[in-house]
Amino acid sequence: MTDQTAGGLPDAPYPGFWTRANIAGAIGNTLEWYDFAIYGYLAPIIAAQFFPSDDKTVSLIATFGVFAAGFMMRPIGGIFFGHIADRHGRKLALTLSVGMMAIPTTLIAFLPGYAAIGVAAPLLLTLLRLCQGLSVGGEYTSSATFLVEHAPIGRRGLAGSWAVTGAIVGLLLGSAVADLMSNMLAPDAMKSWGWRVPFLMGILLGFAGVFLRRNVEETFSAPELEDLSGNVDTMGQVPLIDAFRNHGRDIARVVGICVFSAISFYGGFVYLVTYLEEYTKVSQAVALDFNTASLLLLVILLPVAAHISDKVGRKPMLLTGTILMGLGSYPIFWLLHHPSSTMIMAGEVITVTLIAIFAGCLPATMCELFPGRVRVTAVSVSYNIPYAVFGGTAPMVATWLIGASHDDLAPAFYVSAAAAITLVALLTLRETSRLPLR
Repeated sequence: MTDQTAGGLPDAPYPGFWTRANIAGAIGNTLEWYDFAIYGYLAPIIAAQFFPSDDKTVSLIATFGVFAAGFMMRPIGGIFFGHIADRHGRKLALTLSVGMMAIPTTLIAFLPGYAAIGVAAPLLLTLLRLCQGLSVGGEYTSSATFLVEHAPIGRRGLAGSWAVTGAIVGLLLGSAVADLMSNMLAPDAMKSWGWRVPFLMGILLGFAGVFLRRNVEETFSAPELEDLSGNVDTMGQVPLIDAFRNHGRDIARVVGICVFSAISFYGGFVYLVTYLEEYTKVSQAVALDFNTASLLLLVILLPVAAHISDKVGRKPMLLTGTILMGLGSYPIFWLLHHPSSTMIMAGEVITVTLIAIFAGCLPATMCELFPGRVRVTAVSVSYNIPYAVFGGTAPMVATWLIGASHDDLAPAFYVSAAAAITLVALLTLRETSRLPLR
């Protein structure tokens, strides 16, 4: 691998997004996150199917608990796929992760409910969610690294943003499919069998992802890393040990940065559909309409924000998004809880804009902090730990906060607290946007 492909030349030509490698990197996230997120969008129906209870709050907490359990597998998946990517190449890790996602997603479509097989139903659902979490743990960070390593200096923010943009497209697709099913089917049909159709589509999406990634060009491999680093000793270390031994501070820094990202992202898109249904009292179809429109806007804003970060730096963008969301979370939830559709949409637009400012440059920021020999492992671990602890539990915690406080705006304080933690980490962050990748 040459220094140019590692982002070493400020003026290196960039072929743009529409290359096979870039499409494969972004679309893999689309396929993976469609599979993973459809569960969150259909949570109220899944709650009734697998966790029946006279108390809707109890059912929702149990359903989101299984959602969180999938996230707990993400750090393990990050270590597993990170080791493969750093030792055997990014391509193998990317192909395996997307292939491993299709099987459990398809099986969920055929899983009998509680009424049919009793307690075995939620247990099997939990097992399948754990398998999904393992796969997702290596997907996003491997693809983000793959995309950033393909880009020169001055384009890494934009290139890396396609990983998160691809993930958002997956969430958008999941929202759109759930929205379409909700509008096409009567409520009883949706609860009876309609909810299974989006999961059934997972097998087709999985096959498409494997096909796209089989022939992409590798960006890093172990022999090339040895030549670049000039340090044979580090090549003999397990990537995980190397990452913590030599880059522990940066791992801790990324963990702190991602606390806010995890809570705002999953609170803002996966949980918000349920929030609008249960607490703002809009219909499921309308809630999904709002969510689909917001995700579409985010797809547009993410690359714009990332491109700006290539011009002004990563740190100013990250600080701006964090501070504004931390201060504005309560007014945003007030808008989201308003009976007026216009006010709800205004809250969604503000949320999307602030998340885009922060998230657009996050992939490049993380990748630029670590050397190539441990990049995927270090990014995967530091990114997946806060997403497992805070992202996966965000819907459950938000539901609990409202129930405990009897205040429908209580989740706003959780978002503000997360922003405060991330702000501390950001203040120690060095600017890396104009430095070559190591």
